[in-house]
Amino acid sequence: MPGCYRLGWRHGLIEEVTKARDVGVNSIVLFPKIPDVLKSSTGDEAYNENGLVPRTIRLLKDKYPDLVIYTDVALDPYSSDGHDGIVREDGVIMNDETVHQLCKQAVAQARAGADVVSPSDMMDGRIGAIRAALDANGFQHVSIMSYTAKYASSFYGPFRDALDSNPRFGDKKTYQMNPANYREALVETREDESEGADILLVKPGLPYLDIIRLLRDNSPLPIAAYQVSGEYSMIKAGGVLKMIDEERVMMESLMCLRRAGADIILSYFALQAGR
Repeated sequence: MPGCYRLGWRHGLIEEVTKARDVGVNSIVLFPKIPDVLKSSTGDEAYNENGLVPRTIRLLKDKYPDLVIYTDVALDPYSSDGHDGIVREDGVIMNDETVHQLCKQAVAQARAGADVVSPSDMMDGRIGAIRAALDANGFQHVSIMSYTAKYASSFYGPFRDALDSNPRFGDKKTYQMNPANYREALVETREDESEGADILLVKPGLPYLDIIRLLRDNSPLPIAAYQVSGEYSMIKAGGVLKMIDEERVMMESLMCLRRAGADIILSYFALQAGR
């Protein structure tokens, strides 16, 4: 992904955040890449309070107390299987056992200073469970941005390659949504609202403008859109090949997400667009 790099928690990260703040971008999302030796079938490293993400949150909050930090809540970066949930011997994703781990992960992130925890795992019932766990530990003020409509999309490829996070076997179609199905997004919206989500996210972004509008028209909650790695990379590649005007297409794509109803946009273009 041109212009995107893994940043060390001590070196590179602060500089990148400083550049973003200088152009008015004061919200960031953290995605970890941990060594394989720390991965396990149950992803226990996800809630290590001295792990990569909690250390990074504390470092950033010490430097920039007003920085808004979103975190990713899912097991795939910590799983030796590469899936968002714990995998049974026969290949079935174990929903409730995974949710138990996600609650501990969210609390560890909140304790480190996260402002918004963002469950991207697509397990059933995780929003209500995470809300209860946060509240029980005194983190009523920490918000939840739910990946409400996260599709089993082919647009995630560059991100998974960058973080070496492809599933070791199978795919994610049993828990992520079918790209052909828009009605399920309404079911997920109602569930997440009732369980206490504060923000509803649609992923990917531009190929799913109808889903963004669907959620916008059916929920009073803020709607977020994730302009994913494949979207970013295609625009970058088109620009390099001189087939499109990269900057104009970038800005138009962001405007389209906004027009469709997105209040919040997650984008690898954030720094470039801010400039």
